[in-house]
Amino acid sequence: MSTQTEALHLARSWPGYRTIWRWHFYAGLIAIPFILWLATTGSIYLFRPQIEAWLDRPYDHLKITGARASSQAQVLAALQAVPGSNLHFYQLPTTSQSAVQIIVGRGADEFRVYVHPQTAHVMRVVNENSRPMTVIFHLHGELLMGDRGSMIVELAASWAIVMIATGVFLWWPRGTKGLGGILYPRLGQGQRIFWRDLHSATGIWVSGLALFLLLTGLPWASNWGKYLEAIRYLTHTSGNPDWTSGSAAEAAARGARNPASMAGMHGHPGVVASDAPLYAGIDTIVAAVTPVHLAWPVLVAPPLAGDGPWIAKSDAQNRTLRTSLQLDSAGTVLRREDFSQQQWIDRWVETGVAAHEGQLFGVANQLLGVFTAICLAVLSVSAFVLWWRRRPAKVLGAPIYLAPEKPLAFSFVLVLVLFCAYLPLLGGSILAIRVVETVVLRRIPATRQWLGLANA
Repeated sequence: MSTQTEALHLARSWPGYRTIWRWHFYAGLIAIPFILWLATTGSIYLFRPQIEAWLDRPYDHLKITGARASSQAQVLAALQAVPGSNLHFYQLPTTSQSAVQIIVGRGADEFRVYVHPQTAHVMRVVNENSRPMTVIFHLHGELLMGDRGSMIVELAASWAIVMIATGVFLWWPRGTKGLGGILYPRLGQGQRIFWRDLHSATGIWVSGLALFLLLTGLPWASNWGKYLEAIRYLTHTSGNPDWTSGSAAEAAARGARNPASMAGMHGHPGVVASDAPLYAGIDTIVAAVTPVHLAWPVLVAPPLAGDGPWIAKSDAQNRTLRTSLQLDSAGTVLRREDFSQQQWIDRWVETGVAAHEGQLFGVANQLLGVFTAICLAVLSVSAFVLWWRRRPAKVLGAPIYLAPEKPLAFSFVLVLVLFCAYLPLLGGSILAIRVVETVVLRRIPATRQWLGLANA
């Protein structure tokens, strides 16, 4: 064998078109049901401010004719409505005619209490986990299965990223003329061409937006969020993130807001005598925070220790507008932290979260999110139609696997390692699939044939 022939024989290469197509097929098989689910629930959650304003409309147009009750009286009414609770947040009223919303906690549960600002009459009590947009949030990110569901969604999102990356590779023009079938579907050339063009053109238009949504949603995932926190610890970029990763972390955060020093002040937390001085300073704090005009909604939290500071913060969904204040009992601002003062990684994540939720640049951001969701639905439906029309009888229809004739290129291995390092669940699933395929699936003739492994 000549030296030139040996060099060609030993040359390394990236996987061929058919192999990438096979990865794309299986990534879609895993991800498409979840993509449809995430697109639907995410589209609803984009309009959280409008939906919650509509739900709260009975409490935003009250007739108030006399002097208002003190903030302390309103808080005590809320605490008595939920026995055994502590004050977590006092939310400043939206308008002068709005009910006061007070969030109280009992263990890992939080309750939102609507209190009439004049009479301190409790108008409604609702568990925070039962609020419609909270349910949609947990449906979207956890399938109502807690951290286990969060891991499933994270795994599906990881494979969706693979689906998009391989789809762009398959879409890349190769010797074609014109933009038909590349940037728009060609009409009048039959259904087969139409569906293929619709799938590829929609995919390229939505790929960047979809990747952005998938990547910005990862910090909420229980597994990836812990992974990020470990990286931050190792790189000395730990801060005070304004989001939680998974239900367990959320429940822990709620439990931590129960002031230990308040428990036992009067026998039991939240059960106080009418003349109890508990939270007496809240009137001073509310009066000091109101003229600061923080971005709505504004939450006031009591000290977690008897001599600790009060906290007032904006909880705006556009997280770039959030500001946090620490105040002493006299209402003097001890410390102010604006968005620009946070760790750079927190600013990046929270900007991405604001855009993910459709709140970074108003209604246009919401409409862009809806457009992305519609395109993802079109992509999923067209993928199903293409598979259904092309599938051979009695097999799954995956592209036939052909063993690579050349070793894999170092650059490809590096890209694969980086993918798996950034998305650890993806790396684990690829390894598991490889082991199951090698040890089990290839050894069963019928399964090997059905999965398209016959030529391996």
